[in-house]
Amino acid sequence: MKKTRIFGHKNPDTDSVCAAIVLSFLKNKLGADTEPRILGEINKETKFALDYFNFEVPQYLNDVKIKIKDIKYHKDYYIEKDASIYKTYNFMNENNLTGIPLVQDDSMFVGYVSLKEIAKYMISNISNNIDTSFDSLLEILKSDKYIKIDNYIIGEIYISLKNKNININKNTILVCENDREIIKNAIDSNVKMIILVGNDDLNLDIMLECKEKNINFINTKLNVLEISKLLCLSNKIDSIKRNENCITLEPIDYMSDFINIANKTKHTNYPIVSNRGRCHGMLRLIDTIEYEKHKVILVDHNEFKQSVDGLEEAEILEVIDHHNISDISTKMPINFRNMTVGSVNTILYYMYKENNIDIPKDIAGLMMSGIISDTVLLNSPTTTVYDTTVLKELSEISSIDYKEYGMKLLKSGMNFENYSTQDIIYHDFKTYSVLDYKFGIGQILTVDYNDYKNTIDAFVEELNTIAKNNNYELCTLFITNIIDKSSCVIYNIDSEKIIKDAYNLENIYEGIIIKDILSRKKQIVPNIMEVIEKIN
Repeated sequence: MKKTRIFGHKNPDTDSVCAAIVLSFLKNKLGADTEPRILGEINKETKFALDYFNFEVPQYLNDVKIKIKDIKYHKDYYIEKDASIYKTYNFMNENNLTGIPLVQDDSMFVGYVSLKEIAKYMISNISNNIDTSFDSLLEILKSDKYIKIDNYIIGEIYISLKNKNININKNTILVCENDREIIKNAIDSNVKMIILVGNDDLNLDIMLECKEKNINFINTKLNVLEISKLLCLSNKIDSIKRNENCITLEPIDYMSDFINIANKTKHTNYPIVSNRGRCHGMLRLIDTIEYEKHKVILVDHNEFKQSVDGLEEAEILEVIDHHNISDISTKMPINFRNMTVGSVNTILYYMYKENNIDIPKDIAGLMMSGIISDTVLLNSPTTTVYDTTVLKELSEISSIDYKEYGMKLLKSGMNFENYSTQDIIYHDFKTYSVLDYKFGIGQILTVDYNDYKNTIDAFVEELNTIAKNNNYELCTLFITNIIDKSSCVIYNIDSEKIIKDAYNLENIYEGIIIKDILSRKKQIVPNIMEVIEKIN
């Protein structure tokens, strides 16, 4: 059973990363098996918080698409290339298979053989040569009376019942009845093997003499006709001529890609082979009806485009968020918790209380960090009385002054030295859509606009490029000053009128500073959406 993954949105911020860790801790305390994950590289502010409270950065989660390894395919369905044709056919018949991968040396994949290719061999083979193991011959001939000299038998079959003038040599595999003259001739000729038909009057002297002369010997109850049909099936399955152009899949390949391949090629079976060449088994298209979905819990978002790739193929167990309700949908009822608060960690605080789980100091520190970050130390218009109350209580639990720590935390994320303009724009960048319009908004915090005064033209050029490459109607960067609670707005050239109308500006220019703009959620996105809706 896979762990349930808990994660925030793409371009993770402090609130979402801390929330994933905090919720995972709570769920595990309640008996679940979960782990926090991230969907992208964390920023400096988040790294500061994790380091401060001694937490490792959660593992990166690329996607939750169904992979081959999640499907209940025929695991370990393969056969050694040295196995007999007889053994291979029986295995396929018992398991209703029309083909099977061939392996060697600790399951290393060497090829694939189909039932059709086996049938063709059985019909067209006219050779008397065999190349097989002694044990394979024992299995086929159903014998418990034998002398084993060689592990492998290579030679030419010669069947003699009454003819005493036979041409045999050291490579002969002689099939005969209990005729002393024929057997003596064979032993004197030092044949490779004697297969004696019928054992009613078996003379033990024959076995002893074969042992002394190092001649392989098998005594079987099968008749000559049965033996003649079966001996060719003792050959190694690898000896059959087969199609070398076999399509293989890796355990980490996506199920959706496999279905596309299967629909095009129309093959029945597909060997599953790791990138190191080890065979894991075999997959059929019909096997894709049964698989294990990834179980996930979303925090700080409920929108497909902000979430992990392949979310539509996962099983969403729960959503905990403080944003507007978007397009996430599920087939079954789930726990969906959404509150009008400034931070998702505020909601998690109440969940701890509801479940009577004590909040450790380090967990309290992470929760505190999320609230400080998303409410800009309680200065954002999204801040509620719940955020303020919870932050003060967490401050007491962690024994940390939230104001002093909060300034350190926020300032840790303001240092963009050696960052490119693109890196700064994408530092905290989110995309939105309304009607047929797509737009993107980046936001960073500062305590001094002078840090960016000389780079406005470079930002405009980059925003124009991003908008063009992604078909954004609007692409902006809000540089928010947490001291005077204002934002410097830089935008792609085509969105000038939208920005102007969104904030009722008489004049507009790149780098304009707008007062009382702190919150992307409450003061930026709604204003822009309203203007776009009016345009349409």
